[in-house]
Amino acid sequence: MTIDTRYTALHSSYPATRRTPVVGITGNYGDKGCELAEGYYESIIRAGATPVVLPPTDNADVLATQLQHIDALLLSGGGDINPLLLGQEPSPALHSINARRDMCELLLTRMAADRQMPILGICRGCQVIAAALGGKVYQDIATEHATTAAHTLIKHSQDLDRSCASHSVAISEGSLLHGIFGTTVLAVNSFHHQAVSHAGEHLSIVATAADGVAEAIESAEGKSIIGVQWHPETFCLAADDSMAPLFRWLTAEAALYSKARGVHSRIVSIDTHCDTPMWFDHDIHFDHREASILVDLHKMEAGCLDASVMVAYIPQGPLTPEGYAAAAALAESRLQGVRRLAEHHSHAVGIARTAADIRRLKAEGRRAIVLGIENGYAIGRDIGRIAAYARQGLAYITLCHNGNNDICGSARPREGEPETGLTDYGRDVVRELNRTGILADLSHASRQTFADTLELSRVPVVCSHSSAYALCPHPRNLTDEQLRALARQGGVASVTFYHGFLRQDGLATINDAIAHLLHMVSVAGIEHVGIGTDFDGDGGVPGLASASELINITRELLRRHFTEAQLSMLWSGNFLRVLQAAQDAATV
Repeated sequence: MTIDTRYTALHSSYPATRRTPVVGITGNYGDKGCELAEGYYESIIRAGATPVVLPPTDNADVLATQLQHIDALLLSGGGDINPLLLGQEPSPALHSINARRDMCELLLTRMAADRQMPILGICRGCQVIAAALGGKVYQDIATEHATTAAHTLIKHSQDLDRSCASHSVAISEGSLLHGIFGTTVLAVNSFHHQAVSHAGEHLSIVATAADGVAEAIESAEGKSIIGVQWHPETFCLAADDSMAPLFRWLTAEAALYSKARGVHSRIVSIDTHCDTPMWFDHDIHFDHREASILVDLHKMEAGCLDASVMVAYIPQGPLTPEGYAAAAALAESRLQGVRRLAEHHSHAVGIARTAADIRRLKAEGRRAIVLGIENGYAIGRDIGRIAAYARQGLAYITLCHNGNNDICGSARPREGEPETGLTDYGRDVVRELNRTGILADLSHASRQTFADTLELSRVPVVCSHSSAYALCPHPRNLTDEQLRALARQGGVASVTFYHGFLRQDGLATINDAIAHLLHMVSVAGIEHVGIGTDFDGDGGVPGLASASELINITRELLRRHFTEAQLSMLWSGNFLRVLQAAQDAATV
């Protein structure tokens, strides 16, 4: 076939080409420069993806650009890792290291993980994953693992051809790797003297050799991260498809990741509740990747979060003039803190008052911050403050927090307090919220307060961060009856990620959050559910531990065949519709 006939065949129908997922493969660096063994890219091509080679560099801008153009990361094999980078002194058994690769791949892995990108590590790549994400690596298993092993060390550097299996590994039942291969015993090849010694808190060892040496790790948080100690890519060149499922998994996850990011490029996403402002007086740098807060500009970008309702959280205090004054002062201080942050980082973020503001800021490439107050205690007995808050652009005021106040009864009254609903003053507050275009937020409200407010309010209300009582019977959660009543009134309930609202026992994870979301959708209808994380206010579970991980919701819902239109409603459309309705109904 000539080049002309091949070219014609490739372009014989429209569309001429179909974009396949792009997998970036780290190149080895040797005497001849950047190199890559054929098995890596052939395995990726045969799995249906497009491979690209990533040359070593520790230039952060280049690494970030590389990640923008790939959908998955494959860390290839190679030499030993420099132990100094891992806080260790070199062992006499250490082999040659490759300083050109080490820092590059450690940074690249951490950056890819921050973006929730699918990652597959092979041999050295398995160790890089562990080292980058908090695990530890043996410099030499013969001298380090053998001293503690219960069984005699087997041969881990075979003399057989690279495409031949030389020993078996035991795979943990229920692991992601077990699901990929469908077996608990797998024959693998072996070319290593280093291995993962400890997985750390973010990873789990899911396969071992007969001597207990770790042969595979994966995310302990439900993420698309796997490292294998063997070389699966060599099998494909020998026409052996036994390892093909691993590369098909990576390709499928890359396609899902690409689809999720594509969806987020077209829709608006908003977190309807976070408490981050209460940390702004702790020397926070919002434009840095701050370890001390769960929402910052880097995390919002990584998680594809366009907007966040940042509330001034006000703890419940005494119902006295002094208490009211202190609450009002704290609210103003925290709202001013948000405004100062937005002014200081105006190139990247802006204050949004309306749905149109949020969409405009997204079009400008900036993140949106929406203002709110958590706990109507900040209003005190001065109902005129509501109009002042409206002039500042508040989206909602949560009527109460833990403990009753002058407005209403709380879902969690303090000891000795009665279970009650809206007070007469509280009814005036709801009417004034309606008049000024501020939403009434019923998260934290008692069931009677909930019922009273739905009956009184002439515009829909929200529950900015509540989950499903049917799945976790906590008084802060919404019963199915409440969810249906909220839907009839046109309101929105946003699922939240506080572990105590997701399950009563054990550790809640992203799976529990998704289960609550799906239940709320099934009861209230998809038009009445949103997402309100409660980040920096005790919200956050494995898989949804910060704003950087919010894209994982989209990926999990895409797995369940949610459409882009449905995702748009959940991520912002429902909440923005209600916000717009409240503002349109305002009479001031």
